[in-house]
Amino acid sequence: MKKLFLTTALIIITLIAAAAPDEGMWIPILIEKYNIKLMQEKGFKLTAEDIYSVNKACMKDAVMSFGGGCTGEFISPEGLLITNHHCGYGTIQRLSTLEKDYLTNGFWAMSRDQEIRAPGLSITILKRMEDVTGKVLNGVTDDMNAEARQKVINTNSEQIRRSAVEGTHYTARISPFFMGNQYFLMVYESFNDVRFVGAPPSAIGKFGGETDNWVWPRHTGDFSLWRVYANKENKPAAYSAENVPYKPLYHFPISLKGVKEGDFTMVFGYPGSTSQYVPSYYIDMMKNYINPKRIEIQTEKIDIMEAAMNTDPLIRLQYSAKKSGIANGWKKSIGEIQGLERMNTIAKKQEYEKRLTDWINADAARKVKYGHLLPAYEKLYSQMKDYQLVNSLTSDAFFSSGAEAVGFARNMMSLAGLYEKEPDQARISVIKTELVASAAGFFKNYNAATDKKLFVAVMKHYGDKLAPEWQAPEYIAIRNSCKGDFQALADKLYPVSIFTDEARFTTFVNSFTLGSLKKLEKDPLYRLARGASNLINDKVRGELNRISGEIQNLHPLYMTAQMEFEKDRVFYPDANSTLRVAYGEISGYYSKDAVYFRHYTTLKGIIEKDNPEIFDYDVPDKLKQLYASKDYGRYVQDGEVPVCFIANNHTTGGNSGSPVINADGHLIGINFDRAWEGVASDMAFNPEQSRNISLDMRYALFIIDKFAGAGYLLNEMTIIE
Repeated sequence: MKKLFLTTALIIITLIAAAAPDEGMWIPILIEKYNIKLMQEKGFKLTAEDIYSVNKACMKDAVMSFGGGCTGEFISPEGLLITNHHCGYGTIQRLSTLEKDYLTNGFWAMSRDQEIRAPGLSITILKRMEDVTGKVLNGVTDDMNAEARQKVINTNSEQIRRSAVEGTHYTARISPFFMGNQYFLMVYESFNDVRFVGAPPSAIGKFGGETDNWVWPRHTGDFSLWRVYANKENKPAAYSAENVPYKPLYHFPISLKGVKEGDFTMVFGYPGSTSQYVPSYYIDMMKNYINPKRIEIQTEKIDIMEAAMNTDPLIRLQYSAKKSGIANGWKKSIGEIQGLERMNTIAKKQEYEKRLTDWINADAARKVKYGHLLPAYEKLYSQMKDYQLVNSLTSDAFFSSGAEAVGFARNMMSLAGLYEKEPDQARISVIKTELVASAAGFFKNYNAATDKKLFVAVMKHYGDKLAPEWQAPEYIAIRNSCKGDFQALADKLYPVSIFTDEARFTTFVNSFTLGSLKKLEKDPLYRLARGASNLINDKVRGELNRISGEIQNLHPLYMTAQMEFEKDRVFYPDANSTLRVAYGEISGYYSKDAVYFRHYTTLKGIIEKDNPEIFDYDVPDKLKQLYASKDYGRYVQDGEVPVCFIANNHTTGGNSGSPVINADGHLIGINFDRAWEGVASDMAFNPEQSRNISLDMRYALFIIDKFAGAGYLLNEMTIIE
């Protein structure tokens, strides 16, 4: 097996060399050997070492994983970074109060001492990466089952990881590529003292709201500014007033030269996850079984939250991040289903699999080696779909901003569990302190009336959409006791439950004793939380993990079969939250028959969308004044202020906030979305319509300078006229 994997790695390297520049997410360490010529043919004027190097400062030193799920980049030698507004959205919401609503009204630090500490926010920079495939797969053999194989891989990986960072403050991670045929070691440096510098109001940073999300043309000023601080030795340090702005090894110069159709673009960031090489059974499961059912319950939750948010500014602040988090995935799933349908993806995959099967069966040795793969996939995905659906819908109903008080009640299981044996008073004291602290954060963003509506809706949905054998027994008992009238149950329960009021909860926790277990057991919210948790842990997760493990064990061999079958096909590794390069060009596209979208939008389009009656389209007065007076400064193209542009770079979730770089290596934009017609690119890239949407840096600078009056920040940037 080890020999097989290493042979596959050589195949991978050979195929990368033939890659097309407009599709794919490429490994930075391999750019020198396999991509740079193609990039230069597209117009790139720099070298591979300007992108990735361990010997000199380069672009990789200016790109970071921001908050664990987005990308950001340094734009000054003083640790100033820019990312998307939606990447900082949750942190900005947590920093906000009704009196200081930074989410709605925006915020701009007018000096360093006004920058706001952002507890819990961190950034991570890649220091180096290394191919460690041979070391990771040492000891893996053909006859191993999924569990044994993964155990060897985990043991080897942990040894490699520890050795890589021993005696340093760095962290390390080993990630699989090409479905487990290659492994790379990533060594990182993380900083935890990150401070909020500025962001436009939501009327700019989230202009268009969920209506415009995943849509082109787009007019959203999706950016926020932050600063990384370090100790006086320029090393990571916990927050301290003594810390100073971090001095990055590299920061991006910002270009004001603009973009035109056909210009080279490069996106450098941390794409999260794609599934380009999975069999048709996976796509069918997600498109036709899992996502449609999740969309239904998510639609109910979004509608309830939006209705509540429209009644009260405080509720809007409390639920903005929750609603946006749900709505982003909800709308993507809708677009993905439509895109997969439009491209006939499943049928094309099935046709490909038929040709692959014919090729396998044409040779006795290939049949022995690969003949079992597709039948095994078909069987495993047919087993997986019910477990996956139960896992997803149970989470949607009880734990992922569903019935919020139920999700919060789950936290009490840790304290209750300590009384099942001889109580450890020291441990009990620690858990009580943690629970009280968690309550402060939970109830800050909680509205009982809104949650009661969510509870009624998701409890009914859960019972209607899942067969009884997949429901938590506690849920069935409670539903039967209230005769399915969850509204009556909620009316009775929410005014008295310890999980719907911070004072009741805190008092209960602080005075908790062995005798408190009886009261806890009487609360239906707690019983629902425990029941749903036990259902997932006892009935679902074990089988789901087993099936997933068997599928993962098939992947390396399936990838090998595909590569041998189509030796001239372009292969690139799926995204896996590691640093990647995508490159292509500025390009408009045909949305549908006779409808062509040009490659950029302007401030004029924002004014055209202005509607004070709709929250998401209520343009700030200051912005309208700047437009009316044509006070555009140096941020102009053809007499207008450019706002956003599109290109055919291959991106996905995690690329939000990624720098978009021109042929000279200058920052021209911030990636933040994809066009609706190409949302399915995680599974099937459509070169005719897959477009990434980026904020034009000229609009960001215009807002900082002209709208916010924080032009002093531009003084620390390197701006190319």
